[in-house]
Amino acid sequence: MTPRYRSVASLLFALAALAPSIALAENLQARPGDPAWMHLGANVLLWAHIAGGAIGMVTGVIALAARKGQRVHRAAGSVFFLAMFTAYAIGAGVAPFLQTGQRPNFVAGVMALYLLISGTMAARLRDKKAGAPEVIGLIIALCITAAGVTFMRMGAASPSGTVDGSPPQAFLLFTIAGVFAAAGEAHALLRKQLSRTSRIARHLWRMCFSLFIASGSFFLGQQQVFPKALQDSALLYVAALAPLPILLFWLGKVYVDEALRRRQRAN
Repeated sequence: MTPRYRSVASLLFALAALAPSIALAENLQARPGDPAWMHLGANVLLWAHIAGGAIGMVTGVIALAARKGQRVHRAAGSVFFLAMFTAYAIGAGVAPFLQTGQRPNFVAGVMALYLLISGTMAARLRDKKAGAPEVIGLIIALCITAAGVTFMRMGAASPSGTVDGSPPQAFLLFTIAGVFAAAGEAHALLRKQLSRTSRIARHLWRMCFSLFIASGSFFLGQQQVFPKALQDSALLYVAALAPLPILLFWLGKVYVDEALRRRQRAN
C-alpha cells in the first residue's frame, strides 16, 4: 500500500471507529447490579462489534473501488475480512443470550459469517477441489433457507407481522441468499473444481452480499444514530442498498470479459 493510501486508510479507520454512537447499547449492556468485569466485557464487545462493522464497511468500499487483484485491493480485502469477522462473530455469538428476541439477528450473523468465509476462500484457494467445506457450506445454506421460510410463516401468523421485531423482507432475504448459496455449493460439488470465472463470481457475490448485510443493518437498522432529518430518508436506503448494484456491475463485467476472451481465442 502506498504512503498516500496508508494515510487515507488510517484516517478512515479512525473516523470509522469513533463515528458510530452507542448504536447497539440497549441490546448489549450489563445490568446495573452486575460485577464491574461484566460491564467492561459488555463495553469491549459492543465497541469491537461497532468498530469492526464500521471499519469493514470502509475497507469494503476501498476494495470495491480499487483495481481488482492489486495490492490495495488485497490489503483492503484482508482488513475487511478481519473487521467483518469480528463484527459478525460477536453479533451471532451474543444474540442468543440477549434479553430481547434476536432469532433473526442470530441467523443473519451466521449467514454473514458463512458468506464472508466462503467468499474469502474462493479468492485465496485458487486450485482447490470441492470437498468437505462445500458440503458444510451446503448444509449451512439449506439451514439458512429453512430459517427464512420458517420466519416468514411465523411472521404471517403473528399479529404484528414480524418475528422479534424483524420485518418480512428480512426473512425473504434469508431465503433468497440461502437458495443462491446452496446452488453455488451444489455447483462446486458437481463440478469438483470451479473455473476461474466461476470462482471470481463466487467471491464477488458472497463478499458483496456480506457487505450488504452490514450496510443494511447499519443504515436501516440503526437509524437512531443519524440526525432526525436523515432518518427514514431515501439517502439511507441508497447507502444500504448500494452494494447490490455494485455487485451486479462487477458480475456483469466478469462474464462479459470472459465472453470476450473466448471470442478472441476462437478467432
